[in-house]
Amino acid sequence: MGKKNQEMASVKEPTPKKTIKKFFGLPIWIVVVLIGIVLTATYTGALSKDLSGAFALMFAIGVVFNEIGDRIPIWNTYIGGGIVLAFLGTAALAYFNVLPTEYVELIKWANGEVDFLTFFIVILITGSVLGLERKLLLKSIAGYVPAILGGVAGAGLLGIGVGLLFGVSPADTMIRYVLPVMGGGNGAGAVPLSQIYETVTGNPAADYYAFAIAILTIANIFAIISGGLLNALGNKRKGLTGDKKTLMRNASEIATEEETTEVTMKDYGGAMMLSLTFYALGLLFSKVLLPEIFGVAIHQFAYMIIFVAAANALGLIPTYVRKAAQTLQKFFTKNMILIIMVGVGADTDLGELMAAITIPNVVMAMFIVIGAILGSAIVGYLVGFYPIDSAVTAGLCMANRGGSGDLAVLGASGRMDLISYAQLSSRLGGGMVLIIGSLIFGALL
Repeated sequence: MGKKNQEMASVKEPTPKKTIKKFFGLPIWIVVVLIGIVLTATYTGALSKDLSGAFALMFAIGVVFNEIGDRIPIWNTYIGGGIVLAFLGTAALAYFNVLPTEYVELIKWANGEVDFLTFFIVILITGSVLGLERKLLLKSIAGYVPAILGGVAGAGLLGIGVGLLFGVSPADTMIRYVLPVMGGGNGAGAVPLSQIYETVTGNPAADYYAFAIAILTIANIFAIISGGLLNALGNKRKGLTGDKKTLMRNASEIATEEETTEVTMKDYGGAMMLSLTFYALGLLFSKVLLPEIFGVAIHQFAYMIIFVAAANALGLIPTYVRKAAQTLQKFFTKNMILIIMVGVGADTDLGELMAAITIPNVVMAMFIVIGAILGSAIVGYLVGFYPIDSAVTAGLCMANRGGSGDLAVLGASGRMDLISYAQLSSRLGGGMVLIIGSLIFGALL
């Protein structure tokens, strides 16, 4: 027995594998080398002034700011992390002439004339809408859509009321404050809204985006704080909330069917073709077949959302294509969004952005969030939801920065099990606001 114990003791424990620290998915030393090569080519003038050169430089800039922003305490939780820093950092590089002028213009060209931005939005819209489980979409829409609209209405009413105190017209309040905050985040809200603004007015999209992202960032902080406050209220007033896992009063939650399917490389091609075709269909209606409804111009993105949602609700899109579209959307959201943020940052006047951080703007953003809470809670209660849970999902998850904002709000409110409803707000609700924005821009601008 003693000999056996000695033999066992002599056996060495396996050496644990070292965890490689990654920087944007790559070992740090590789990323440093890659960025060094691109920057050397940039400052020597060797970097080509075409789309390949532009993307190389935009990735080099975006990856650095993104990784730094995601590691700064408080900033990465409340302000928006690396994505926002990529935008602001690039704006600073351009504003202080750190980047050579010709390459700042190259970045603007890639995001503007080449219009990679539109391609990004097309992929994002298709994947986001098709990401909604069909059964959830069909059975939840009757009660949840009114709750979302209640939040938008509450945000609009309270925002307009406070805006009048600061001398801001109702039209400006809706266009510049309410729509960006309630648009479902950055990529699905502020970015396409800025494109609609450019289409309608002819002014650069960056002019609208610079102000919109400032207001949205302020509102995101208030939304996260409000989630914690609503959780505290629910703990004291049990009748206002359920078990933090259910939304509807006196009714079982809608069960969703888990879909498992294998996605092939061909399916990704089909998903991309589907996305671009839906965009072409939106263009066909917005430019030729039905450009206006009751005298109001309808943007191609708004038409596209309607058609994708209808196809999803009717079950016309095969499961494997929907899964492929979701994966494409996630890839673009996680990676290619850096190119968008760098491009918008290069085309943004940092001085104008700083000027947007004022007491009136902060107060208006706060009351827009409060309005979203009250509107969604009241309407949610009327349609059979718990008011606090409705306020968190249909209200606060509309008034934040999208996917990351949803997780922050649900974490602060202790309601992570309501993630499917939060995603419904960010995706379907954001699409609804985009449609509303298209109507408002066409009517008021």
